[in-house]
Amino acid sequence: MKQQEFLNIVLPFRDKMYRLARRILVSTDEAEDAVQEVLLKLWKGKERMSNYKNPEAFAMTMTKNYCLDRLKSKQAGHLKIVHSNYQSPHARLQDQVEANDGVRMVFEIMETLPEQQKMIIQLRDVEQYEFDEIAEILGMKPTAIRVALSRARKAVREALIKKYNYGVS
Repeated sequence: MKQQEFLNIVLPFRDKMYRLARRILVSTDEAEDAVQEVLLKLWKGKERMSNYKNPEAFAMTMTKNYCLDRLKSKQAGHLKIVHSNYQSPHARLQDQVEANDGVRMVFEIMETLPEQQKMIIQLRDVEQYEFDEIAEILGMKPTAIRVALSRARKAVREALIKKYNYGVS
């Protein structure tokens, strides 16, 4: 496989790999490093790339596994998940502030979810993957993905209601 063929296959989903890495790791630098490492591994195994039914799912799985391994490593004791702020150039200032607060609050709540639910909600609701693709990436059954996603959404919804009601039920 030539370099251009490889780039044509991999470049369309490189940003998704980065967003997943950013969701799992602490900083943009860590996420960029993770994506570079995964791309390097994919390049080294480029001859086997045609054997994969879904190269994107394979790359996303590699990214997830690399990031989780990175979190488990001793050097990564300082890593935690963060999110960049949402911005809408057309919103009024008040709307923009409210949207930023709401999005920030949702992502803060997502941080409290169990790791598996966090990845599922990221892949489904942020990255817009189909259930079968998520199942392939995470090595789970689509039914288990749906259950975990439902529980994650319910936890986020309940936490938002609690925050917006200032803890008053």
